[in-house]
Amino acid sequence: MRTGTTSPHSGRPARRGRVRSAGIVAALAGILGLALMPQAVAARPAAPAAAPEAAPAAFTHPGVLVSRPQLDFVRGKVQAGTEPWKSANAQMMASKYASLSRTPAPRANVECGSYSNPDNGCTDEREDAIAAYTDALAWYITRDDRYAKKSIELMDAWSAVIKEHTNSNAPLQTGWAGSVWPRAAEIIKYTYTGWPNSGRFATMLRTVYLPEVINGSQSNGNWELSMTEAAIGISVFLEDRTSYDKAVATFRGRVPAYIYLSSDGALPKVAPGSGLSGRDAIVKYWQGQSTFMDGLTQETCRDLTHTGYGISAISHIAETSRIQGQDLYPEIQERLRQALGLQSKYMMGAAVPSSLCGGSLKDSLGPVTEVGYNALHNRLGIAMTNTQALTEKQRPAGTDNLFVAWETLTHGDNPA
Repeated sequence: MRTGTTSPHSGRPARRGRVRSAGIVAALAGILGLALMPQAVAARPAAPAAAPEAAPAAFTHPGVLVSRPQLDFVRGKVQAGTEPWKSANAQMMASKYASLSRTPAPRANVECGSYSNPDNGCTDEREDAIAAYTDALAWYITRDDRYAKKSIELMDAWSAVIKEHTNSNAPLQTGWAGSVWPRAAEIIKYTYTGWPNSGRFATMLRTVYLPEVINGSQSNGNWELSMTEAAIGISVFLEDRTSYDKAVATFRGRVPAYIYLSSDGALPKVAPGSGLSGRDAIVKYWQGQSTFMDGLTQETCRDLTHTGYGISAISHIAETSRIQGQDLYPEIQERLRQALGLQSKYMMGAAVPSSLCGGSLKDSLGPVTEVGYNALHNRLGIAMTNTQALTEKQRPAGTDNLFVAWETLTHGDNPA
């Protein structure tokens, strides 16, 4: 079993945060001294019906993170010079990822160790994948086929060379790059005429990426969530219903173990197959935190950056499932709403209580709120005051240079 961080600069678990408890839960006295923070009374949506258990009979294309109706909406807004899409598109087009002079840098063996040491192709692979996706978006918006050809050049270069990912961060690296490649491939294959090597690219996803991510991970939650995002996107591109169903099952088990709700009881849920009890999961995954509140994630007390990775992957997976007609948002909406709201509250400057991570939170979420906010607030009509404030403050959301890119452009207030 591989364990470790999810940072490109780190391959080992972060140190546990300080533990401060607001009270002792009687039923758990003598075990961990765990406490539950009193919950504010708030109206919650009624429990929605679960999404279908099986993959769609026919996949929708393009259908990984963005759909054709979403792309058409964005294109129309950019052409009309409407904000925030105008500024978001300008940001993307001015980035290094949209450069038509970019030269791909593929490797047969992408070796990624702890703290990205060594970094043998890790940054190159992630950035080439983001560039291919950026160029695909640029193609669709501008209809300038130079961008489609550049996206194809990048995808072809890697599909001709890469054979494996190795070293301790291999699963995470595969998850990050494997989440982005299918986004680019879906847009190019289904909106542009002329990609002779698309079959070879599909083989690369099937033989190099999918085997590394499809069985999940018992490492930190955002590892498994990023790997699952890759597995679902790859399955859509390959039209692989078996792998899609397996990835969705992993997602359904991991999300409740990653985001806490008071309805879970005194202890957070544990990921299926982990072999852990709730008590052991606290020790291993929750950074020593013993006071639980709605929206707390398994990595909040580690730092907000890693928390953002997990929240982002959850949003991306749910968005792809919605496009594919197996909408997973309703069953995870309360966890996602609470997670976005709690982290956004403190990102916007609220004082952190001593019962939360010892009164101190590290780092920032990054540009990760647009997809979940648009789905829950704009489509489902759920009030999200803190998340809205943070989302609008951060616009236009750029890229984390890992697997998140241009989400104000693609999902900001997008009704499609």
